Amino acid sequence: MTPLDDLFPTDEQIPTDVRLPGHLEQREYLIGGELRRWEGELSPVRSPVFVKTPRGVEPRVIGATPLLTSRESLEALQAAVKAYDHGRGAWPTMRVAERIEHVERFLVAMRAQRTPVVNLLMWEIGKTRSDSEKEFDRTVDLITETIRALKELDRTSSRFVQEQGIMAQIRRAPIGVALCMGPYNYPLNETFSTLFPALLMGNAVVFKPAKFGVLLIRPLLEAFRDCFPPGVINIIYGRGRETVGALMESGQVDLFAFIGTNRGASELKRMHPRPHRLKSVLGLDAKNPAIILEDADLENTVKECITGTLSFNGQRCTALKLLMVQRRIVEPFLDKFTAAVDRLKPGMPWDPGVAITPLPEPGKTEYLKGLVDDAVAKGARVINPLGGRTAQSFYSPAVVYPVTGEMRLAHEEQFGPVIPVMVFDEDEEVMQFVANSQFGQQLSIFGRDSARIGRLIDAFANQVGRINLNSQCQRGPDTFPFNGRKDSAEGTLSVADALRVFSIRTLVAAKTTTENTTLVQSILTRRESDFLTTDFIF
Repeated sequence: MTPLDDLFPTDEQIPTDVRLPGHLEQREYLIGGELRRWEGELSPVRSPVFVKTPRGVEPRVIGATPLLTSRESLEALQAAVKAYDHGRGAWPTMRVAERIEHVERFLVAMRAQRTPVVNLLMWEIGKTRSDSEKEFDRTVDLITETIRALKELDRTSSRFVQEQGIMAQIRRAPIGVALCMGPYNYPLNETFSTLFPALLMGNAVVFKPAKFGVLLIRPLLEAFRDCFPPGVINIIYGRGRETVGALMESGQVDLFAFIGTNRGASELKRMHPRPHRLKSVLGLDAKNPAIILEDADLENTVKECITGTLSFNGQRCTALKLLMVQRRIVEPFLDKFTAAVDRLKPGMPWDPGVAITPLPEPGKTEYLKGLVDDAVAKGARVINPLGGRTAQSFYSPAVVYPVTGEMRLAHEEQFGPVIPVMVFDEDEEVMQFVANSQFGQQLSIFGRDSARIGRLIDAFANQVGRINLNSQCQRGPDTFPFNGRKDSAEGTLSVADALRVFSIRTLVAAKTTTENTTLVQSILTRRESDFLTTDFIF
């Protein structure tokens, strides 16, 4: 059994192509189209990758980012307010085709920064090289698909409708100033999944990067500055309570896009003095269960549950965070599952074939140990031989069984490589569990009996946003709606849904008279309005 400390490299063992170019001290931030330099306090960026030295295994500080204050965050807000200008600014009144051109220029610049962004994903959050590359490429594809969806939406909106003697053109218009905040587990992809729909629909944006995965935005700052008009996109750094709190308290934020905890979202929303004017799109906590029926295909179920529970160390809101197994097959399932868990390769993010990597959150291993200790004290045990070992930022995946309702692991989102397993006898038990859960994002059902699965689908359709059959929970494809119930989400995201979330339907209407028809035709043929138009975007 290899000691986990031995997995950490020396400086000489780090491959040349992933080494960072020294200490990355970032002092730039973007406000009003200007990259400003911060001369104040910096926040150190500590990598989850520890390094062996003659003094022992030590943490590696790879850089620092600006610790801005409420003053700078409010300056960013005012730049966005000025750029939006009550909907009269150049960006919100710009033709859709022109806004698309700005984003396409950004995509060209973004693609050129693939290598540094991918390396920073590995160093900052411990994501494997292959998953970091996938996140970057998927983000580019997501923006491209969003552009395609916007073109289709605009084509549909370019026609006129006539009802009850009234003709109208119904188009989508921006809402105002958006505050976009993403999660540390997908600091590029999930952040940009709200940021770019907000921009494309004509809103001005203040963007604050996630608490981890902050430096990876630095290679894109110049592209944001050069590809968008001043004030349309503003990027700030610092402690959320001071910077974001000031933004919300101002009452000038119209749209709030946040992916994080429901507690954090609630605290921020309460700060807004006019909450009825704040439109929110929130991706929050989840405790997605896998319900494994006695007739499930065990080979496929184990394969899907391994990926579902431990992809990126289980640090995904869509991860399977609880396995509920019918008693008759619990032993054969656990035999196969625990063996598969212990075969997963631990190592550094850049190691070939690695599956388990260091965790970015300070204190995370202690938190996970506390969850397991609570379960063990109440009758469960760690059943895989390698489970629960720790070293610095490493936590070896732990399969905990049997978990019962009074244990924290039954209800608390672990967001890490701990897999609680519950046993059930009757379907009503899992129906009640899901109905009583405070979360309602997704679940998975594994089995073959169509009549039984049909009844379970009916029981769960009003409890969660997505039911997965014989497969893990997941967000994609990005064209599918991504939402949740209860404390798991507010609003719906997908390539098309996000465009609607960040806009409002606005129409120009007139009675169908000869005079009005002539008026509208004149506006259209002379191109006298950027909003009222029948232009077709190819």
